[in-house]
Formats: sequence, C-alpha cells, structure tokens
Amino acid sequence: MQLKIYNSLTAEKEIFKPILEGNVGMYVCGPTVYSNVHLGNVRTFLSFDFIYRSLTHLGYKVRYVRNITDAGHLTDDGDVNNDRFVKQTRLEKLEPMEIVQKYTVDFHKVLDMFNLLPPNIEPTATGHIVEQIELTQKLIDTGFAYESNGSVYFDVLEYNARGLNYGELSKRNIEELFANTRDLDGQGEKKNPQDFALWKKASPAHIMRWNSPWGEGFPGWHLECTAMSTKYLGETFDIHGGGMDLKFPHHECEIAQGKACNGTSPVNYWMHANMLTMNSQRMSKSTGNYILPMQLVSGENDFFEKSFHPTIVRFCFLQAHYRSVLDISNDAMLASEKGFTRLMEALKILNSIAPNDEKQSGFSLEDWKTRCYDALTDDFNSPVLIAHLFEAVKFIFALKDEKETISAKNLEDLKSTLNAFVFDVLGLQNIEENNNEKLDQTLQVLIELRNQARKSKNFDLSDQIRDKLLAEGIELKDGREGTTYVLN
Repeated sequence: MQLKIYNSLTAEKEIFKPILEGNVGMYVCGPTVYSNVHLGNVRTFLSFDFIYRSLTHLGYKVRYVRNITDAGHLTDDGDVNNDRFVKQTRLEKLEPMEIVQKYTVDFHKVLDMFNLLPPNIEPTATGHIVEQIELTQKLIDTGFAYESNGSVYFDVLEYNARGLNYGELSKRNIEELFANTRDLDGQGEKKNPQDFALWKKASPAHIMRWNSPWGEGFPGWHLECTAMSTKYLGETFDIHGGGMDLKFPHHECEIAQGKACNGTSPVNYWMHANMLTMNSQRMSKSTGNYILPMQLVSGENDFFEKSFHPTIVRFCFLQAHYRSVLDISNDAMLASEKGFTRLMEALKILNSIAPNDEKQSGFSLEDWKTRCYDALTDDFNSPVLIAHLFEAVKFIFALKDEKETISAKNLEDLKSTLNAFVFDVLGLQNIEENNNEKLDQTLQVLIELRNQARKSKNFDLSDQIRDKLLAEGIELKDGREGTTYVLN
C-alpha cells in the first residue's frame, strides 16, 4: 500500500515519503485559548485526530505536536485594546493566565468529549519565549529582519530579493500583496506594508510582556509555531496541518521564517482541513448562525430538535473528507444517528454469528479489506472508507438472515478488521457499552452509600436506597462476598 497525501504546497496528491522511514513528525496549529473552542475548531482537530489514528494504524510511529497559543497578539489595527487576551481579561475581570487556564481546560474537555487522542507534545507559546527571541535575533543577524522602535519585523522584500518566494503556499503574487495592503499593524514602523511582526514592543497598557534585547514586548503569532515545531520535530519535518484559514498569512510566514533561519523548507507536506458550515451558511456570532460544541451535545440550542451524543457528531463529521466543506444540519445529524445505530447493531450481531463452511460466500473479505485500505491511503478518505464499512454491515445482516455464510477464519478476520476501523481509526465509541459502564459505576456508589448507612445503623436510609433501586428494576443481593445487583 502506498499512502498518498494532498500537499497544499504543490496542489497535488503525492506519494508519502517520510524523512525517517517508518516515522512521522506532524505539527498541527492548536487553539488560541482566550474563549471557548467552537465547532469549526473541533472539525479541524478531529480531522487531524483521524489522520493521526490512520497513520498509527498503518504502522507509522508518529510524533504528534499541537501547540497552545497562550500569549496575546495585536490585531490588524495595532490597537492594544483589540488584543483578544486583553479584551477578555477586562470582560471577565480575570488575570491573563486565569483566562489561559480556563479556556485550556475547556479545550481539553471538549476534545476529550469527542474522543480525540492527546498529542505526544503540547507546547505553549509562553513556555518558549527564549526560543522565539533566539530565532528573532538569528533573522536579524542574517539580514531577513530589522528592528524598528522596539519591534522587530520580517523583511518580505529582502526575502524575495534573495530568490525566495513569499506567497508560494497561498499562490499569491507579492506585487499584488503590496498593492492591496494598508500599513495598519506597523503604524509607520515597517519598511513595507506586508512585513510581519516577529516581536512587538509592548505599550504600557499591554498586560503580557517579556524582556528582550529590543525592550519589553511579546512574540509575533507566526514565530511561535516555527520555534516550537522545529524544536520538537527538526528544521525540516514531514507534515504540518491546520485549518484552511491559516494558509495565509500564518503558514506562509512559517515557511518564510523556516527558510530564512535554516536555509531549507520547514515542511514536506502541508495539509489543510476545510471549513464547517451550518444549514448551508457560514457559522458566525454576528449573524446568529452559531452553536458551541456543548450546546449541540446537550440539545440546548435553537437549531437541532434533540441532543446528540458526541460520537454521533464525530461520525457525522467524518462523513465528509477533511478537504471538503462540511455542512451540518438537523437532517444530517439525524441521518448520522441512524447510520451509526445500524453500524453498532451490525457489530453486535457479528459477535453472535456462527461460522459455516458449507457453501461459498458471495462476499470477498480480501477484496473488501483492499477497498477499505485503498480509501484510507488515498489522502485519508473517511467518507469512502465509511461507505465500504457499510458494505460489511450489509453482509452481516445477510449472515443474520442466513442468506450468506462465512468461515471461522474469515469471521475472526472480519471482526478484528471492522472493530479496528470503527473504534481505532474512526475513533467512534460504543454508546451502549459506555452507558453500561456508567450505570455500573453509579450503582457501585449507591451500594457503598447503603453499606455506610448500614454500618452507622441508619436502616431507614439503607432500606430507602434498596427499595428505590428495586422500583427501577435493580435488585440488590447481599452475600458473603459483598453486595451485588441484578437488572430485572
């Protein structure tokens, strides 16, 4: 099997050739933790979680790095009052690192809810200030950057004058960029409007600041990813991922910084996840077409008729290729729930099927597996993979109705392969099993409370717990080995 990846830099699918055979270094731009993570973010991180799982399943040893942006950055107008962290600290009356902690916890909670695996390394911008200052100084020393009034900017014209190409990723023309850019961020400090900040001088009102050779300030947004990706993955690594909205200017600037610092392109394969829409419209707070992940899962919203389990949402998201626009709607979620239920039912049936070698089956297991892996290795094509999984689902229901047969060997192979794709690669969860586990944990707590009540001779409470559970069809049985329960 040859893995092919769509490379945003060349705009082509390419055969994947890792720098170190059998190993993959992958960096994905993480969240800026000044507010709740939104569904569009979840879609991006879930896409790369699927890619991470797929690479691992295909036998690669993956070092997955995803950063946390916990330092404030100026917006286009250069006004400190529009710094997202500054605005949020004033709005919530909290210290900057309280904001960081609050929304980092929210980020992890949401991703755990959707069963995303954690990265191998999760570095923070504030934890790598020294590295960012060192990179800035190196760019000054090599003539690719200049200091101006306590700030440091990357010189885009100088970069292009040396035969390099700022705009190669986004396919933008440098002359057009200069013609259409106003100098808002630099406020007259920059040589050219398109030059971008590596280090910004902190105004008296700016809360987050660090000492540097150019005075107190804070790092530029683009610089942190270059500093952290190269520190943990090397000057050139295999895969860099992120949302489509980061292609320009963020990833474009990363390429320029990497080439200017190290004389080599920092990334071999650039991957970008597409956007999420709702009811065929862009999600936006200003238009009201907006929903948070927790609201979708809880059902506390005006767009969906019911709540949806996180694994249903995950299943819905994976039915669109990561490079395609994904549109969610009430009908789409209901259809995903129906499809997921049928998939889980098939897996349950598969465990009760008895093998039968008496006649030839019309289902070729090897051909099916080949089609599944062809989809996975064709730029991680999750919707095609899912379509092939439902070929197996159809076969399983035919087995149940005794319209098909399967040998003992093929039965075990089908079980292991289907379970691997559903749970390990797609990252879905069996809702029924999870619910049973939670029920058991809850009942164990109630049994412990009843035992404590009996020890303290509070027999009224003890009997009340027993009787209420019995009324719900749960019978407690006391024995020498302790208290157990039976579901009636």
